[in-house]
Amino acid sequence: MKNICLLGSTGYIGINSLEVIRGNLDRYRIIALGAGKNIDLLAEQIREFKPPFAAVINTDVAKELKIKLNNQANTEILSGTKGYVQISTLSEVDMAIAAMTGSSGLLPTYSAITAGKDVALANKETLVIAGSLLTNESRETGAHIIPIDSEHSAIQQSIQGHMREDLRKIILTGSGGPFKDFSINRLSEVTPEQALKHPKWKMGRKITIDSATMMNKGIEAIEAKWLFNVDIDQIEILLHPQSIIHSMVEYADRSIIAQLAYPDMRIPISYALSYPRHLHGESPSLDFLSIGKLSFEEPDKKRFRCLDLALTAARTGHSMPAVLSGANEIAVNAFLQGKIGFLEIPQLIENTMERHEVFPIDTIDHALNADRWAQSMAKKILKQMVDS
Repeated sequence: MKNICLLGSTGYIGINSLEVIRGNLDRYRIIALGAGKNIDLLAEQIREFKPPFAAVINTDVAKELKIKLNNQANTEILSGTKGYVQISTLSEVDMAIAAMTGSSGLLPTYSAITAGKDVALANKETLVIAGSLLTNESRETGAHIIPIDSEHSAIQQSIQGHMREDLRKIILTGSGGPFKDFSINRLSEVTPEQALKHPKWKMGRKITIDSATMMNKGIEAIEAKWLFNVDIDQIEILLHPQSIIHSMVEYADRSIIAQLAYPDMRIPISYALSYPRHLHGESPSLDFLSIGKLSFEEPDKKRFRCLDLALTAARTGHSMPAVLSGANEIAVNAFLQGKIGFLEIPQLIENTMERHEVFPIDTIDHALNADRWAQSMAKKILKQMVDS
């Protein structure tokens, strides 16, 4: 029996994680649930899984949740970052699923690793902001960081049983999002509603916008650099509209190992929870005859500038990836709120990066400070953009 702390239980990854756990109650037990403000769904989850602990975003939401539960669950309700950290480091927790959105997931995830807990990682920003700290800490404590992202899960599966020194490069695939073939003029007219309609995956709002801008591929490249200890220039990015090959690894002899499946987040979630086992799942088997063909394209970094900005940040290193992440968080929210256009997302990020003086990330406070600086600066630039 593996005891699980699920951070981000009411989001897309959290809901799918609970579906996987629901089908394997003989293997997994929920010890703690962490969520934000969606107390209606969280209350349902608490009633079903009866965790000893839960944490929400602040004390006001905690009070609302307690009223909603009406003493129907014997669950201790905690709040704030302190509460998230507390549930992720509980002595009885074996694994923390890190599925919180944005930089808010950094400290609970880092704390879990520091406490020696294995982490099933779905929060993209965590490794972008503080990749060196998390990977170094995992080596110190023996905690495993097992990716939930479909791309990194594919890479993880493709390196199993192979000598790491034989790895030549990682081929990171992506669908290209809903606007892969749009002209610059069409991209300038994109609405948030259009951007939230991904052609292959059902995901949370921020990651869906990141997919539309192709920022997610750049962020995933930074993640892969840390997860698999490779240089950023050992990572090739290809667009693969069918989303069947989730990523590949090329070895020294030029042989390539790939992981294939229909787009279904339950597959990488299940693998992360059962690593290195593959448990029975409900996803359909691939029908290659109906698929017909698998195609690939090179991403256009001129039209999708977020990808190039992410790779630039990766090559600059130190605090710049954290700045990229923080600025992107502000830009995506501004776009979703209708304050800026689609093409102004990379403009806001680039303007923030240009104003940053790079410094080393030696502590978790350094990482958090870089993120806070980026968000603060991006808000100032955003105000100028909106007012002009």
